[in-house]
Amino acid sequence: MSKDRGILYGIWLITAVLLVRFVPKNKIRHVIVVMFFKQFLTWFLGLWVVEKGLIKYPVRFMRKSNKSSFTFEYFIYPSFCAIFNLNYPEKRNKVIQFLYYLFHVGLITGGEVLAERYTNLIKYVKWKWYYSFLSLGITNFISRLFYKWFYKNEFENSETEGN
Repeated sequence: MSKDRGILYGIWLITAVLLVRFVPKNKIRHVIVVMFFKQFLTWFLGLWVVEKGLIKYPVRFMRKSNKSSFTFEYFIYPSFCAIFNLNYPEKRNKVIQFLYYLFHVGLITGGEVLAERYTNLIKYVKWKWYYSFLSLGITNFISRLFYKWFYKNEFENSETEGN
């Protein structure tokens, strides 16, 4: 097994552990909804980016299905987005919420930059790190809107109970 493939397995394991650690059992259905929605977004964007030749994924699972990375587009980004949404500081001030966005988007982007620099998991062709930062920020924002809309009754009930 190559070093890069070992890193892929490690990323899957770490992400699974993070999901178990940061997702309460009573919120599993929330995670599934958020992950499916984020996968819907990243499927379009991820395919567009690789088909336009902006990014390459030289080492990946499911090489014969398409050129995008199943690991990143369908597991890592959606998992981190679910953790982002479930732990969002809803009742905190706007500065804390903005810093929370920056932290989550920066964490993923930083990991992607390290992977691009030191592995063959991803290679930027006509891409820059700040494109990832921006696209992740936008898709996290859209997923946040969708999550609040999908579970609006639960959000309204929690606001009522807090008063």
